[in-house]
Amino acid sequence: MRKLSLSTFSKALTATAISIVFAGSIAHSFANNDLPDLGTAAVNTFSLEKESVYGDAYMRVIRSSAPVLNDPVLSQYLSELGNKLVANATGVKTPFYFFLLRNDEINAFAFFGGHVGVHTGLFLNADNESELASVLAHEVTHVTQRHLARSLEAQQKSSTATIAGMLGAILLTIAAPQAGMAALATTQALATQSKINYTRLHEKEADRIGMQIMVDAGFNPNAAATFFGQLAARYRFSTTPPQMLLTHPLPESRITEARNRAAQYPNRFVPDSLNYQLAKARIQVRFSNYSDDGALSLFEQQLNKNNYTFEDAALYGKALALFRLEKFDQAETIIDALLKKDDNNLFYLDTKTDLLAQKKDYASAIALLEGQRKLKPTSQVINTNLANIYVEADQPLKAIPLLEELIFFDKKNMLPYQIMADAYRKLDNKALEYYSNAEIMALTANYQGAIDQLNYAYRYSEGKTLQLARIEARIRQFRQADREMDQFK
Repeated sequence: MRKLSLSTFSKALTATAISIVFAGSIAHSFANNDLPDLGTAAVNTFSLEKESVYGDAYMRVIRSSAPVLNDPVLSQYLSELGNKLVANATGVKTPFYFFLLRNDEINAFAFFGGHVGVHTGLFLNADNESELASVLAHEVTHVTQRHLARSLEAQQKSSTATIAGMLGAILLTIAAPQAGMAALATTQALATQSKINYTRLHEKEADRIGMQIMVDAGFNPNAAATFFGQLAARYRFSTTPPQMLLTHPLPESRITEARNRAAQYPNRFVPDSLNYQLAKARIQVRFSNYSDDGALSLFEQQLNKNNYTFEDAALYGKALALFRLEKFDQAETIIDALLKKDDNNLFYLDTKTDLLAQKKDYASAIALLEGQRKLKPTSQVINTNLANIYVEADQPLKAIPLLEELIFFDKKNMLPYQIMADAYRKLDNKALEYYSNAEIMALTANYQGAIDQLNYAYRYSEGKTLQLARIEARIRQFRQADREMDQFK
C-alpha cells in the first residue's frame, strides 16, 4: 500500500543506553491517564503506570518531529518480530510498541512504556534477521529491566526539582533539540563516574539477557558479535560514527564478551528469513537514498551476478523499483510470478494491490483482499489496504468498519485515522471528517489544533445529541492533555 509513508537523549540519558530519536504520533488521548505532577514526582515511586504515561507523551511529540513510517507491511513485520522476542523474555510488565523511523542512521532505541524505535538504517546494514533480532532483543531488555527508571532511582540523593527538570528536558529535547540540550546541561552532576559505571552494568545486563532472549526465540547467538564487530571495524577510524556506536559503545572487550557468551550455546543452523530480506528490499527502494535508477540497478546487479540471499527478494526489489519508475506492466509481471509461488505473502499482496489501484481495477483489488481477509481477518496489511481501496473506489461506507477495527487494535497508528478522514470527506460528513482530523492532530500532541477541529465538528453536529456529547467530552480531554503536556516545558 502506498499511502504515507530524536535528537538523542543528552549524555545524562545516553548514559542509560536508551537513546530517543525523533518520531511522531499519539496513543489516542490521555483521557483517564493523566500525566503525573512533575513538581512532586518522587523517583522511588516512579511506577510502571507513570512510565506508561511518560512513554505515551514522548511518543506523541516524537511523531510530530520525525519521519515515523506508517507502512503497514513493514510495521506488521517489525511488530511480529519484536513480539516474538518479547514472548521469550521474562519480567515483561508492559505492552510493547515497535515502530520504524525513516532514517539511514544505524540505530535503535527504547524508552518508557515499552516503546522500541528502529531506524530503517538498521535494516540497510544488518545482513540477516538474526542480526536485527540481536539489536531488538537488547532494546527489549532495556525495557523489561526498567533501565531508564532504575537510572532515575539511582538519583535518589538528587533533589525532586533535578529529576523533574530532567524528565521535562527529555521531552523538551524532542520538541526543540537546542533548548532541550541546554536544559539538560544545567541539571546537577548526572555524568559522574559512578553514573557511567552504572550505565556499563545496564549495557552488560542488556547484552547478557538480550542474547538469552534471542536464543530462546530461535535466532543465532553469534549474530550480535558478528553485527557489532562489523560495525566497529567499519567505523573504527571514522570521525562521525553512527548513532548506535555513540549510544551503545563497542570496545573490543564487549565484542569479545559477546563472542564468548555465544560460544556457551549449542551450535545450530538458523536459516535466514525471506520476509526479512523482503522488508530490507522494500526499505532500499522506498525509504532510502537510492535514486530511481539506482534502486533498479541495485537489484538488477544482484540478479545478474546471483548475489542475493533469496532470488525472490531480489525480484521483489526489482518490481518495486520498476513501480517507482512507473513501469507498471513489467512490475506486475514479476509480482504475479511471485504470487504464483506464494499467494499468501503480504509483501507481494500489498504491491499487487498498488498495481491494481494504479490501473483503477478496484473490483479485482477488492476481490483479492476480501479473499485474503477470510484467511487473515486481523491482518493490519490486508485490512488497511482493503479500507483504502474501498475509499478509492468510492465505497467509503465499507471502509469505515475496517478502519474502526484497526483503530481499536492500534490506537497509536495514524494511518487509519487519515483514511477515515478521507472516507468521511467522500461521504460529505463534515462533522466526522473534522473529528477524524482532530484525532490525527492529537496523535502529534497538537491539542490546540485538535480542539479547533472538534469545534468545527460541533458546528456540523446540530441535533445529534450523542455526537455532540462525544465531541464535548473529547474537547475536555484534549484541554486536560494540553495542560498536562505544558508541565514538561
